[in-house]
Amino acid sequence: MTTSLLLSLLFSFLILASAANFNQDIDVTWGDGRGKILENGNLLTLTLDKFSGSGFQSKNQYLFGKIDMNIKLVPGNSAGTVTTYYLRSEGSTWDEIDFEFLGNLSGDPYIVHTNVYTQGKGDKEQQFYLWFDPTKDFHTYSLLWNPQRIIFSVDGTPIREFKNLESMGVAFPKSQPMRVYSSLWNADDWATRGGLVKTDWSKAPFTAAYRNYKADACVWSSGKSSCSSTSPSQNSWLSQELDITSQQRLKWVQKNYMIYNYCTDAKRFPQGLPKECSVH
Repeated sequence: MTTSLLLSLLFSFLILASAANFNQDIDVTWGDGRGKILENGNLLTLTLDKFSGSGFQSKNQYLFGKIDMNIKLVPGNSAGTVTTYYLRSEGSTWDEIDFEFLGNLSGDPYIVHTNVYTQGKGDKEQQFYLWFDPTKDFHTYSLLWNPQRIIFSVDGTPIREFKNLESMGVAFPKSQPMRVYSSLWNADDWATRGGLVKTDWSKAPFTAAYRNYKADACVWSSGKSSCSSTSPSQNSWLSQELDITSQQRLKWVQKNYMIYNYCTDAKRFPQGLPKECSVH
């Protein structure tokens, strides 16, 4: 065996070892068989038909982490459907960090909807188009959540940063452990053009696919975190921030692909824009 082949096999093994197994890490929680774990735990599919959607959640809860998921969204005419991928805590004053993918008519772009909730209050929406067709292949959607900031990324390119501005009186999710959730469901009362375009059930079933779930995260169990406060260097994401290159890429996305920003919606906030808008 040549050295290059040996290295290639070793590299392939390391990639497989770093990706979580859905059987070990995920519970399909609803959908009556419409959510399926396949290929020995390496592939998960969610399906929506006229009777029900489907969804899953992580077995673990996390208090800070970097969560990656490869997702291939519903192809073709996906109008009226919503594929969600988010972190959320429990209870009536929950925290939540949201990716939602709003389907559209064939040929029209998906809308990526993002939001951050703290203590049950959101109203921090930003929406984007993507610079590729997210239905043709798997792409990596990442949520970085540490005590200083939340960063939403697509294929390693940041599209949004929400900073911890508690010093300005802005609430930030930092005390409630969250699970990873995902679902595929019908939201044709609002998802596509404000509900004007309805789901075409003749195109059902609709299917989204998932691979390579990875959680570099502090597991929260029995009131304790798996992360040691004495060795934070083991978790570089705990203090990660955007470097100069990443800041430039973020600006590029927001200039060319952002289609809604709550911080510029003065009509929505007649009493004045939220405090964080002066910084974000």
